[in-house]
Amino acid sequence: MAHELPQTMSVVAISEPGGPEVLKVESREVPVPGQGEVLVRVSHAGVNRPDCLQRAGSYPPPKGASDLPGLEISGEIVALGEGVDPGEMGKSICALTNGGGYAEYCIARPEHCLPVPPGLSMAEAAAIPETLFTVWHNVFQRGYARDGETILIHGGTSGIGTMATMLAKLFGLKVITTSGSDEKAAASRKVGADLAINYKSQDFVEEVTDFTGGKGVELILDVVAGSYTQRNLDALGEDGRLVIIAMLGGPKSEINIAKMMVRRQSITGSTLRPRTNVFKGMLADELFREVWPLVESGELRPVMDQTFTLADASAAHARMEAGEHVGKIVLNVAGGAA
Repeated sequence: MAHELPQTMSVVAISEPGGPEVLKVESREVPVPGQGEVLVRVSHAGVNRPDCLQRAGSYPPPKGASDLPGLEISGEIVALGEGVDPGEMGKSICALTNGGGYAEYCIARPEHCLPVPPGLSMAEAAAIPETLFTVWHNVFQRGYARDGETILIHGGTSGIGTMATMLAKLFGLKVITTSGSDEKAAASRKVGADLAINYKSQDFVEEVTDFTGGKGVELILDVVAGSYTQRNLDALGEDGRLVIIAMLGGPKSEINIAKMMVRRQSITGSTLRPRTNVFKGMLADELFREVWPLVESGELRPVMDQTFTLADASAAHARMEAGEHVGKIVLNVAGGAA
């Protein structure tokens, strides 16, 4: 089986820390899967903000991970490491990876893979893992989202924002989103938001307070932090939960603890990449049970923005950083039909 594999592959590497232009196509040896690992011939790779942060030099890969960007892929399992069930061979999968997705071949772990059902394109499949794992863990496991509640999602048109909106609606929540233009607010409503706020022309705290009849929301998924933290707490109701998953507004916040205590609010946050293989495997298991039936039935599909070739990864990063995208940007690595 391994003899069919080439010895070298095209990858997109970070030549030095910097802007999108530092992403360069290189030739590298095809990696060999170790114990408990599989080798995937990559069809498509998702582009995520952590890739941009890593490229800029502010988000180094964890110890032992590939230095190449790319945290999610779709493709076919073409080689197995020691101890992997032979039944994995040849499967069409999408996977959460620790890096290395911007390449023709990528190492993954079978327990971090999900099967690509009929009707889901490989481009769509590559757009799912990073956002789905992140949203499920933070909204449902850390945020204790329940049907009937209202969630406020910042960055409503991002990959995370669109996935969070769709999942929340599928699980019976009301959704409020923020984004930076009327066009994006309209796009967010199209994805399913009950209320989409343009934060540049509207005060999201006032809008949320009006929408909830003064009660505030039960849950907030935040990617801003910084000066937003107190405003988030002001928009959050009694016993409300604020879950922070990124710090676009900076890592430090000043908040009124007395107000937080009176309203019994809680703040939590997490990052996915450094978590253990076992944790990610348990998350994949739960997603397979709870969410994958919705993917198989066609009820859940990622919102797709633009697809770029692997060689055009720098243009994909430029598009993400310009903030014009709605939904997911992916790279077509194999060069076949998207």
